[in-house]
Amino acid sequence: MSSALWYFSRATGIVSLVFSTAVVVLGFLNSGRFATRRWPRFALADLHRNLALASLVFLGAHIIFAVVDGYVDLSWLSVVVPFVSGYQPFWIGLGAVAVDLLLAIVVTSLLRTRIPPRLWRAVHWLAYLCWPVALAHSIGLVASDSARPLLIALDIVCLIAVLAAASVRFGSTSPDTEARRLSPLRR
Repeated sequence: MSSALWYFSRATGIVSLVFSTAVVVLGFLNSGRFATRRWPRFALADLHRNLALASLVFLGAHIIFAVVDGYVDLSWLSVVVPFVSGYQPFWIGLGAVAVDLLLAIVVTSLLRTRIPPRLWRAVHWLAYLCWPVALAHSIGLVASDSARPLLIALDIVCLIAVLAAASVRFGSTSPDTEARRLSPLRR
């Protein structure tokens, strides 16, 4: 049973990373006001939110399976306190940092209607720090995996997807952004 839990832990972590990558990509596209006839902005926002929730579910399963498995020394404390794990403290610590950042994002998102929009936006920007930390956690722990080439390729695909979305977001201006920039009311 322990090996099954290890496989479940690994699989749910991989799915969570892929979903998180999609969430970051959609976040970049939506914040850049990207839209098409087939994908209006509200559809991108809904997909962004739903994938974020799915990613959280898979991340929760990843953490539960990893701790319950018992194959490695991983405590509940090391899930939220960085760099205290008895197993691979640096790489597990990065996972804990990503979890802590994600918890801040989730809590402020749940309180979004009760906190100032600037505070929510500032904390939400942590997603752009959370994702590379989670990716580094994944890359660091892949070294001990027999499926290393496939997982490294997946990590590279995730990185390329985020870099491409970031270049679309920051490399172009939407008509809305351009109109605001040119507006005499901008001052």
